[in-house]
Amino acid sequence: MRVRFWLTFVLISSMIGSSLASTYIFEKSNVKGVGYRDSSLMGQTVAGFEGQKFSESIMGSGRFDDRTEFEVDSLNNTINYTKNAEFEYFPISYQTGVYDRKWSDMICAINYDAGAVFTEAYTHAESLMRSSEIRTWGNFTNASLQANIDSKITGVARIGWISRQRTERRFVEIGRSVEELTGTFAVRKMIQLGNGSASGTRVDWMPCL
Repeated sequence: MRVRFWLTFVLISSMIGSSLASTYIFEKSNVKGVGYRDSSLMGQTVAGFEGQKFSESIMGSGRFDDRTEFEVDSLNNTINYTKNAEFEYFPISYQTGVYDRKWSDMICAINYDAGAVFTEAYTHAESLMRSSEIRTWGNFTNASLQANIDSKITGVARIGWISRQRTERRFVEIGRSVEELTGTFAVRKMIQLGNGSASGTRVDWMPCL
């Protein structure tokens, strides 16, 4: 006889604030439960290849406890993101079928004003504990992308960043870091990518790593 694990989600708190709805977003949430989860989060301060961009995708089955704060301020050209989360993989069955997927949690932050991109991606995770804080902004005198991460994982991880600058005729890559990890490990990183003259160095296109 097949054992059925009932899918339970407890939405402890969710607050969405809006001030000038098209220019400001704030969400604070705590999602905790046992089951299958598939969620996405996206924000940008302006459309097209400029300003600040952020995206996150989560998918997997098992136990999870996710506490997230997300803020987009288009008027000030800033995005702030904070997450503390734990994921434990195991297959489950429910009335709608069997769910068996190891956890993936992938984020990408892009600052076109600073010519910076940051990627933090975890896949095939049997267990994952992560704490991340990302802040990205840009104005006429200063632009920066800052990230602080602290994670413990059994699975696969890809963590990287790129810093580019536009010269008179071409784009120059100032720096790059890409770290691929497979197994059981702990990672702590503090990353600061900035430029003191954002208006003169804006990059037209930046890829996620």
